[in-house]
Amino acid sequence: MNPRPAAPDLPAWLTWWQRPFPDAHTLLLTGRRPALIDTGFVGHAEETAAWVRATAGHVDLVVNTHWHSDHVGGNALLQAHGAGIAAGAPEAEAIARRDPGCCSAEYLDQPVPPYTVDLALDDGQVLRLGDTDWEVVRTPGHTPGHLALWEPEERLLVVGDALSDYDVGWVNLALDGPGAAGTALASLKRLADLAPRVILPSHGPIPADPGATLAAALRRAQRLVDDPDGAVWYGARRILAFALMIRGGVPADGIEPYLHARAWLTDAAGLLGRTPEDLAEELVTTMLRSGAIVLRDGRLYAAAEHAPVTADTMRVPYPRAWPEAASPGT
Repeated sequence: MNPRPAAPDLPAWLTWWQRPFPDAHTLLLTGRRPALIDTGFVGHAEETAAWVRATAGHVDLVVNTHWHSDHVGGNALLQAHGAGIAAGAPEAEAIARRDPGCCSAEYLDQPVPPYTVDLALDDGQVLRLGDTDWEVVRTPGHTPGHLALWEPEERLLVVGDALSDYDVGWVNLALDGPGAAGTALASLKRLADLAPRVILPSHGPIPADPGATLAAALRRAQRLVDDPDGAVWYGARRILAFALMIRGGVPADGIEPYLHARAWLTDAAGLLGRTPEDLAEELVTTMLRSGAIVLRDGRLYAAAEHAPVTADTMRVPYPRAWPEAASPGT
C-alpha cells in the first residue's frame, strides 16, 4: 500500500490514495463520520480494508460514484466490517432488486462480490462525510446512476469516471441508448459550471489546471456525440484492456474465443454493422498496432500500468446468483 501524500492544495481531513488500474482511486474523509469514496477492485479488497484500518480505524459510510467493478469491489468486505453503502438512486434500486444486470458485472465479465445499498442518493442531497458537507451531483452518462460529489467551501469536486486529466468516461450506447454520449456531455457541462478549485478523478493524477482539464473533457465528450462509431470503439478498447489487466493477460490463441463469448462485444458488433468475429479480430489487431496491448511469451497483456490480481480473489457469483438483499434494518 502506497497512499499518495496529500497535495499542498488538499485539506488535512482528506486522504487521497492514487491507485493503478484495475482499482479506482480511493478517497478517505476523516472526522466524526469517517467515510470512503469508492473501494477499488475485488482482487484488492483485503488491501483496501487493511488501508482503512491503518489510516482511520474504520469507516461509517462508503459512497460509490457508480457501480463498475473497479469502484465497488471492496464494498462487501467493508460492509461486513460495519460500513454502510451509499449509491446513486437508479443503481441502488437495481441492487435492491438483485437485477441480473447489476454493476454490468456479467455483461462486462468483471466480478463484483454481493453487497447491499443502505442509502440511495438523489441529486442535490447533502451528505456529512467526515466533518464536512458534500452535495450529490447526478452525472449520468458513463453509467445511468453515476454521481459526483461537491464540497463548496474548499471547492473540491469528486468526479468519478466522468473525466480525468487525460480522458472522459466511455459510454455504453448498446445498454444505455444512443443518447448516452449526449447525456455524458450534459453532465460534464454541469460540472464545468461549478468551477472547481480541485478535481479529484477516479483514474490518473489530480489535474494541475481544473479549467483546462474540463475544457478538454468537453471537447472529448463532444467527439463521442459526433462520432457514435468512435464511441463504440472507444468503449470496446477500454473493456478489453481491463479484461487483460484483471486476468494477468490472456493466451494469444484464446483471445478471440474469449471475445466471441462476450455480450459487450456482440452488442458493439451490432452497432457497427460487423460480425463479432470480424470485430474481435480487428480490435485485437488495432490495439496491438497502437501499443495498447502487447504480446509477450504467447500471451496478450494490457500495456497500461496496472497491479496484478490473484485469480482466486475473483471467484464471486454474478449478480443473478447473489443472495437476496436484506431488508433495511435487518
